[in-house]
Amino acid sequence: MGLGSYWGEVIDVLKDIIPVYDKVNSFISLGKDVEHRDTAIRGRINRGDRVLDAGSGFGNMSKTASKIVNDDLDIILYDPLIPMLKNTDRLFEKQLDSTCGVFEHMPFQNDEFDLVLSGYSLRDAISLRTAISEVHRVLKKNGRWVIVDLGKPDEQLIRFGVTFYLRAILPIIAFIAGGKLGLKFATLYGTYKRWPQNKKLEGLLLEKFSRVEFKKDLMGGAIMVAAYK
Repeated sequence: MGLGSYWGEVIDVLKDIIPVYDKVNSFISLGKDVEHRDTAIRGRINRGDRVLDAGSGFGNMSKTASKIVNDDLDIILYDPLIPMLKNTDRLFEKQLDSTCGVFEHMPFQNDEFDLVLSGYSLRDAISLRTAISEVHRVLKKNGRWVIVDLGKPDEQLIRFGVTFYLRAILPIIAFIAGGKLGLKFATLYGTYKRWPQNKKLEGLLLEKFSRVEFKKDLMGGAIMVAAYK
């Protein structure tokens, strides 16, 4: 379960859409991406936490976390795309530590982080089970993993609605927001097809983590998850 061989195509698209990435993401999430990040992180972060932003992109999850605790965090940004990491200065006054890599092979020690953040990135894992195992490994005892992503509703009718939005409506919104580059967001549907339904994802997390809190919005089409080691 995961993107498998489709991962390379997704990464190529992500490289291309960097100039419009944040703007289009805001539009296609119906303007709720900021709210979802804040809801997911608030109450699950402490001053002085050592934080890994896994699949960080520009660092939006870290920026939200930093605001909540007045920048009192030790953050590492971690992303497979160097061009993404080179553009993080748009969000942060001081340069954060960053490392390039994938979920499945994290170059970090066991029990290293208090908190792992994953904003709209876990869905792009090559192997979902391996990614979950690696995040569990690098978290300290009682560490937390906060995930914000697309949700895949368990109810068939609602799932059909989300699928219709991603296939038919999202490309129009993405084009309005990002022009021709925005059209490349159509690959999002390919990642969604390979993404487990919400209940299945919760079960996968519970195979490794002791407790999982699962919040949904937009009829289950958006999820905010906290997994506790």
